[in-house]
Amino acid sequence: MGLKIFLSFAVFLFTGTNISAQSKKFRVVAYYGGRATMVDSFPIEKLTHIIFSFAHLKGNELHINNARDTETIQAMIKLKTRNPELKILISLGGWSGCATCSDVFSSKTGRKDFARSARQLCKYFRADGIDLDWEYPAIVGFPGHKYQPSDKENFTKLVKELRKTLGKKQEITFAAGGFKQYIDSSVEWKKVMKKINFVNLMSYDLINGYASETGNHTALYSTPQQFESTDHAVNRLINLKVPKNKIVIGAAFYGKVWENVTDTANGLYQNGKYIGNIMFRNFDTQMSADSGFVSHWDSVAKAPYSYNAEKKLFVTYDDKKSIALKTKYAIEHGLGGIMFWELAYDASNDGLLDVIDVTIKNFLLQK
Repeated sequence: MGLKIFLSFAVFLFTGTNISAQSKKFRVVAYYGGRATMVDSFPIEKLTHIIFSFAHLKGNELHINNARDTETIQAMIKLKTRNPELKILISLGGWSGCATCSDVFSSKTGRKDFARSARQLCKYFRADGIDLDWEYPAIVGFPGHKYQPSDKENFTKLVKELRKTLGKKQEITFAAGGFKQYIDSSVEWKKVMKKINFVNLMSYDLINGYASETGNHTALYSTPQQFESTDHAVNRLINLKVPKNKIVIGAAFYGKVWENVTDTANGLYQNGKYIGNIMFRNFDTQMSADSGFVSHWDSVAKAPYSYNAEKKLFVTYDDKKSIALKTKYAIEHGLGGIMFWELAYDASNDGLLDVIDVTIKNFLLQK
């Protein structure tokens, strides 16, 4: 009996160590734009990376806008006391935060100044690297933001300058649109991927706020009515020779809401007007059955949606089921991990990050 117990314990130790080693190879990346006082209320131990969102350009340089943002980054750095292997990155831009990117990164001086300032900021905050969230090079993005065909080549030059200036130890990542036009037109993938650690594929907002028809903004798979999906984007990147282990797919910790949507097909693929978002931590109160919402599941897209027939409201989102499926998809396809926008939208207990963590551990235990 003693020998059996010893052997069982030895197997447990070996398996536990093996699971830990394998899970470290799979990235769990959180963007964070919340308050400094809020960030340590989440299970930080379940992350490999957390990305401050966002720094912006001031002239040619990467700039932290205010004392609040400085405090937030400092609070993020302190999280390493809880998770010593956690990487903290500083992200440039965001949806409305790259108005001058096209001009600044079109010149050698602009790229050099930016890279130098990025190195200084990382050194000052003791951050582990830089994330680029330029939405978007070479194609239309935020209304009024300049874009030009040369952005594609200039983005490559920017990444090369960053790698040269930051060195090999600092991490460089970027957020990529998860839709066909971006993948085909915005990035010189073969050249860029040689210089970066991984790409954060925004496989959400696949139905954006300018669309007049509803759909699954978080679709895992394409449907006859909607070809944009996580799987579609991943396969397109793989066909472009992007290394699988550098592709980190994205999940949404929020829902997108449309109004004036007819009840045909419970609002899916119907005309409507986008009016805003709902954070996951508010789903139970703002999207409850008591308030008239009925939840549905698209078995082809592997995505949830809800419809309120009385108010004619349609909501598309990720939930615990779809997040688990996305995480499993990333593991089974040998991808580099899963990321999400954003941590401040999660519940501090029994949230979507917990689902990601449990799914990873359960999958590795089955191997």
